[in-house]
Amino acid sequence: MKSETITPKQLLYTPNENQLNSSVFHVKSKSSKKTVKSNASPFGLIVLVSSFVVMIGAAFLVYELQPDFHQFSVDRINSTWGFIFLIIATVLFVFNAGFFLYNLYLYFKYKPIPSVSDDLLPTCTVIVPAYNEGKLVWDTLLSLADSDYPEEKLQILAIDDGSQDDTWYWMQEAKIKMGDRLSIYQQPENKGKRHALYRGFNLGNGEIFVTVDSDSIVKSDTLRNLVSPFVTNENCGAVAGNVHVLNNNKAILPKMLNVSFVLSFEFMRSAESMLGSVLCTPGALAAYRSTSVFACLPEWINQTFMGEASDIGEDRAMTNMILKQGHHVLFQRNAYVLTNVPEKYSGLYKMFIRWGRSNVRENIMMSQFVFKDFRRESKFGARLLFLNQSLKIVMAYPLILFMLFFILTHPVLFISSTLLGILILSSFSVIFYAKRYNISESFWAYSYSILYTFGLFWITPYVILTANKRGWLTR
Repeated sequence: MKSETITPKQLLYTPNENQLNSSVFHVKSKSSKKTVKSNASPFGLIVLVSSFVVMIGAAFLVYELQPDFHQFSVDRINSTWGFIFLIIATVLFVFNAGFFLYNLYLYFKYKPIPSVSDDLLPTCTVIVPAYNEGKLVWDTLLSLADSDYPEEKLQILAIDDGSQDDTWYWMQEAKIKMGDRLSIYQQPENKGKRHALYRGFNLGNGEIFVTVDSDSIVKSDTLRNLVSPFVTNENCGAVAGNVHVLNNNKAILPKMLNVSFVLSFEFMRSAESMLGSVLCTPGALAAYRSTSVFACLPEWINQTFMGEASDIGEDRAMTNMILKQGHHVLFQRNAYVLTNVPEKYSGLYKMFIRWGRSNVRENIMMSQFVFKDFRRESKFGARLLFLNQSLKIVMAYPLILFMLFFILTHPVLFISSTLLGILILSSFSVIFYAKRYNISESFWAYSYSILYTFGLFWITPYVILTANKRGWLTR
């Protein structure tokens, strides 16, 4: 499959060094060599090497401990609970294997929609909500201003959500530079991203609304690629952009997340797009048909969960409500955005907690319509995606209980088999990223899987218990 080749020369906006080094600017073509410069730090190299050492060591242990694994399997089959667990595990394995193969088939069928001509492009309002982003919002707004989009069809709105730093100053500076192309507004107090977007929706006059996070950079052709599906598909209600990591040369966690994001967006959302049912249009870059937004805007801004106003998950909520209207939600692989992600563990788990709580809430909401006649076309894809998401939530506690039992009774068997599983399963992510981008960065998939398995496994059970809690956490 041909890759979209992205180079810094394609940008009219001049990014800084970290932005230029991001992997999104180094997509290889089939005819070129993988010559991406490695930016691995000594500590990063130690992490990568250590990941391989423990996985290879685990594979050796699994080989050496075959009699113990066999005895463990026999004991499990001969016990009632063990036999029940074996049946459940087999069913889940068959489902997940089938789901993966189906996604692989859809991925190879997927093709992004090429940009339409200038005269066919719809009018577009870009909304940039910002809170305590400082100079980052300046970079975001200037990258938008340099978009290859007809000026007369583009409206850019920036909303300062009661920032306590110099965000408003940088918005004013951007206004001075951009003139009438940019309109800036200031919320009287911090009310949350949802309310900032709500104000933007009501101020905008475009046929299409585009939301961009204020710590993100878009490529010059991103906007036109993002909105083109609305022209070619009259039932398209929303489009998700392709998110890569902006700060992946600053710390190890962003390097890991960049590989994870590529699999999440370019593989999973490509498959979801073929089903017309992308489950979440990311806050970093998403587009919505204005009529679809206004059809659910009162419900969206007044959304509650267990009696409390919803102040998180505004992107997943909007996606759900547009799917509920019977519209398609698509993904555009050729609409790139680079966004900042947490560089420390504390920021990472807080981000995942926020996402996890939103996922639990919106799965409950989706259950209220996904098995009804919500769409004229086939509803199989949306229902399959919902079942896959729901299974991960439902099985969270049984799996963690089994994991704890396995650790307490056979710690060596658990650790060795888990690490071997990571080596095998994560190899798909490595191969996928290496083929799309480059080999050197792809190996972070192994380190990320180890981190997630042993350092973030607790998040799903935790968010299920605390799904009603409010708070952005990372602000």
